[in-house]
Amino acid sequence: MSPKDPGGKPLKVYYHAACGTCRKAIGHLKSLDVPLELVPLKESPPSEEELRQLIAQSGLPVRKWFNTSGEAYRSMGLKERLEGMPEEEQIALLAGNGMLIKRPVVTDGRSVTVGYREEEFNRVWGVKAE
Repeated sequence: MSPKDPGGKPLKVYYHAACGTCRKAIGHLKSLDVPLELVPLKESPPSEEELRQLIAQSGLPVRKWFNTSGEAYRSMGLKERLEGMPEEEQIALLAGNGMLIKRPVVTDGRSVTVGYREEEFNRVWGVKAE
């Protein structure tokens, strides 16, 4: 089966090259013959405005966008700090340091997935051909 209504536009994938989960997700999408626009998160994180739109489209709370297992998250003590932090400040942190963003982030301009779970990728982006 092909991806659900790709509209000919490539899926934008925010990723980190050293991330095994990103490589797995990109491989999954490539197996679907989906055109991809790969955007390195560390060098080109989404802007605050882009993040606000992506977060809204994902339906997830801002806290779910943080890479809680990452070194940047731990070194900044964000586990404790995020609790009372305003949403706008959280978005500014994410936009300022792409390594804080849970990855990969995949979007077609309408739908957004954060992280890689095969079942969710199959549901949102199409089922891998066997």
